[in-house]
Amino acid sequence: MDSEEDMLDAHDVYSGEDDFYSDDYKDSDDDDDDGEPDYGFVEEDADDSAMIASHRSQKNFCVLKEEDILKHQMDAIERVSVVLSITEVEASVLLRYYHWSVGKVHDEWFADEERVRKTVGILERPVVPPSDDTELTCGICFDPFPPEKIASVSCGHPFCTTCWTGYISTTINDGPGCLMLRCPDPSCLAAVGHDMVDKFVSEEDKDKYNRYFLRSYIEDNRKMKWCPAPGCEYAIDFVAGSGNYDVSCLCSFSFCWNCTEEAHRPVDCSTVSKWILKNSAESENMNWILANSKPCPRCKRPIEKNQGCMHMTCTPPCKYEFCWLCLGAWMDHGERTGGFYACNRYEVAKQEGQYDETERRREMAKNSLERYTHYYERWASNQTSRQKAMTDLQQLQTHNLEKLSDKQCTPESQLKFILEAWLQIIECRRVLKWTYAYGYYLPDHEHAKRQFFEYLQGEAESGLERLHQCVEKDLLQFLNADGPSKDFNDFRTKLAGLTSVTKNYFENLVKALENGLADVDSHAACSSKSTSSKSTGCSSKTRGKGKGSSRTGGS
Repeated sequence: MDSEEDMLDAHDVYSGEDDFYSDDYKDSDDDDDDGEPDYGFVEEDADDSAMIASHRSQKNFCVLKEEDILKHQMDAIERVSVVLSITEVEASVLLRYYHWSVGKVHDEWFADEERVRKTVGILERPVVPPSDDTELTCGICFDPFPPEKIASVSCGHPFCTTCWTGYISTTINDGPGCLMLRCPDPSCLAAVGHDMVDKFVSEEDKDKYNRYFLRSYIEDNRKMKWCPAPGCEYAIDFVAGSGNYDVSCLCSFSFCWNCTEEAHRPVDCSTVSKWILKNSAESENMNWILANSKPCPRCKRPIEKNQGCMHMTCTPPCKYEFCWLCLGAWMDHGERTGGFYACNRYEVAKQEGQYDETERRREMAKNSLERYTHYYERWASNQTSRQKAMTDLQQLQTHNLEKLSDKQCTPESQLKFILEAWLQIIECRRVLKWTYAYGYYLPDHEHAKRQFFEYLQGEAESGLERLHQCVEKDLLQFLNADGPSKDFNDFRTKLAGLTSVTKNYFENLVKALENGLADVDSHAACSSKSTSSKSTGCSSKTRGKGKGSSRTGGS
């Protein structure tokens, strides 16, 4: 298990969470001075690329740049070197072996130093003692060389500089395994450190080795991952415990820490995996073929009828002519069977039940396809709208914000409410998109849950559309105005209000879905209990009145 002291200072670099809906703020390092949650609103001089990542941030992860990773590597190497009184080269070998866990290195070293040295390849004494000979023989090419042309690691096995260069370069070009390089002698386990790499290989190979060395810090640590966005070289250091796995990189890409797919809160990773597989699988193609085509009676190839009469002719080389409805040979058809647009044989056979199973399967496939298309179109539509909103936000930041500031005589710092609205739209489009995947897998028999889900989804979507229209269209009149408008303050109030209302709608939607729509079950239980209680009460009252009536009747 990794030590808690490992890389704690990594959390003070960049921190942010694409999380609009959680009040559970947890700092990865020190708490805020004033005790208030840090929402991470963007400063005026912040990079545009970090806008989405830092909006209303929750510090359960931090983003590391390359220089940050290198700094933490060097800090870890220095700590191990000082505590264990070994060279930095030996410290880096130890850390690589123990996956950059400083605590693990310390524990293992002080438990059994000799065993660790032998296992890792850091030898205290050379296997081959130093020689005073004027010539030494290389262990690879077996040529004699003067001592200055011979080099060795801690084991003392002598190899010439040319062989060292070839050996190390070949291993580097074979991949990251070069980080665990050992002495060329087959029987020796002495480690070859980066000092030998720096001494013998070309600059190109040094760069490759250093790149592997840098990446190992992230890839060997289960608390860190590279951002999966294409071309991004940032890493994420994640602090578990908040229950929310959605993180945002400085490149503006949001992803799920757990499955590394695109951020999909409030939908769980299992649902996302099934949805992505369904979108890419051949099953929908087969459903479409089954729902919209019939097999040729002779060659069995699927044929689609998109217009015209019931007389079908299969494509060459088959060229079989048949009736679309009953699939019988067309030569047996004519006016007596209903002509070109009907088939009496089919109607009779259908009444006798001959086509029930086939039609039922085709109808089921058609309904399944229509249902999938309904959810997929809305899923894809919200994705497109989100991408468009991100483009519009970028346009606002680079051009329109300054223009609006000049025309309305308002400092840019007082126009952040527009940025807030766009960021809310981008986040809400992402959430709304994944609710359609959630809805697709919601069981049909759970009618109460489906109704509650569709109500919450509808309310959230309506609020989002109002907000999107306001910031997209109503803003244009102020951008195109010749000068300051007296209605701008009203627009500010309206947009801020819509942003707040939309956020509340989506808070309710997210919480409900993350709870598995449990409110429906609890409400149903309460209703059942209440009904039962009322029923019991009514029975008691009825029995009481009955007794009273009896007594009255008897008197």
